[in-house]
Amino acid sequence: MQKYTVVWTDNAQSDLEFIIEYIKQDSIAIAKEIFFAIKNEVKDLNYMPLRKRIVPELQQIGIHKYREIIYKRWRIIFKTEEFKVSVLLVADSTRNLEDILFDRLMKS
Repeated sequence: MQKYTVVWTDNAQSDLEFIIEYIKQDSIAIAKEIFFAIKNEVKDLNYMPLRKRIVPELQQIGIHKYREIIYKRWRIIFKTEEFKVSVLLVADSTRNLEDILFDRLMKS
């Protein structure tokens, strides 16, 4: 079984930091728990990342290279190329993905 290399983009890392800082206002213990849980979910992408589901909003418009992990209320979106997994986004699942992507495009 081929092992994939998993890398976090700067945007995804910033997303996670923002989420953890927000949670930390209420509970440092819960913030730590969420941080390590999300990191472990992503670490597991080393093997068979293509088993995760394609992002439905993108699949509807014919884009199939982006996949996601749903962990509790967060979506972790990534893409695979060759044997590399790039984590692109970590977002609250109640947010509109289209709005998030539009904001990202406008900032870059």
